[in-house]
Amino acid sequence: MWKQAIEEALHKTKLNIERFGDQFPHVSENDTYQLNPNTEWTDGFWSGILWLSYQYSGDPAFKAAAERTVASFKQRIENNVALEHHDIGFLYSLSSKAQWIIERDEAAKQLTIQAADVLMKRWRPKGQYIQAWGPEGHPDNGGRIIIDCLLNLPLLYWASDVTGDPKYREVAEIHADLSRRYLVRGDDSSYHTFYFDQETGEPLRGGTHQGYSDGSTWTRGQSWGIYGFALSYRYTKNPLYLETAKRLARYFFERLPEDNVVYWDFNAPVNAETKRDSSASAIASAGALEILEHLAADDPDRAFLEEGIQKSMTGLIKSYTSPKDAQGFIERGSYSVRGGAAPDDYMIWGDYYFLEALVRLEKGIHGYWYE
Repeated sequence: MWKQAIEEALHKTKLNIERFGDQFPHVSENDTYQLNPNTEWTDGFWSGILWLSYQYSGDPAFKAAAERTVASFKQRIENNVALEHHDIGFLYSLSSKAQWIIERDEAAKQLTIQAADVLMKRWRPKGQYIQAWGPEGHPDNGGRIIIDCLLNLPLLYWASDVTGDPKYREVAEIHADLSRRYLVRGDDSSYHTFYFDQETGEPLRGGTHQGYSDGSTWTRGQSWGIYGFALSYRYTKNPLYLETAKRLARYFFERLPEDNVVYWDFNAPVNAETKRDSSASAIASAGALEILEHLAADDPDRAFLEEGIQKSMTGLIKSYTSPKDAQGFIERGSYSVRGGAAPDDYMIWGDYYFLEALVRLEKGIHGYWYE
């Protein structure tokens, strides 16, 4: 089942190389991806799909297309295009760092270190956190962290490993600790976002930007936490991160609906109109696969996680994969239900994590969050 799903995804990717040209897919409208000239926070996912496709198949067409995206990311950083946010890890881990991991290309390595330096500009020493969005001192976003940032931290851990400079790792660990303390609730659910006083770092309140309500659990946010804390454990071996990843995963998989693909928020009222988020199920599956890498054979959580992955991935394949020549891999992702932005469409990150989970299940190929 995994192999067939991979082959279908690679077939669509080959078609998409021609369809997209030098543009980058973001989310879809009427089953067609909206393209941009490498200006969105999501553009690394297309690069990551191309690298995974090449690593799995060995087809040089995927390699050539992936290398072209890295050239675009080099221009983006040189021209400082749309980089004033924390999603630098999403952009460069899956593009230039992927090229370094696969090809040991020195220029790709140096570009990725440059990207880590850009991310470090988001560090706010007064508050001791990485600011998610906007310029320093912004009245709404100046003191805000969001759970998504956990997937950007691997860029900093990696930068310390390859440069020998501890500053990147120190910032990543401080931010991971803060996220664990304030974004993860006592019942193992999560806030999407948390606010701090910009001058003192005093915690103010939890909230949401994309979830159903401030106190609800946005499913994609929960999945970012699953994968993000598991990756922080890989780099630091801090057992608290692995424990937290397992807790978040248990909360997620215990709440799967009948078809095993989650709704957009665990607290949203469920009716015939309630939106799904297939991308959250894909991310959670990929994150749970990472957790399994660190569990002993007799760990009591192993069987539960394996069952959750099996249910989620089977549910995606059976009920949510797109037609043969479609642009996206999985249907019914949601970008921003609250904001009315692509609430029931293809998401390029959903496609990426779906393929990442599949190739890990089939061939043991992981993504490009670590070497």
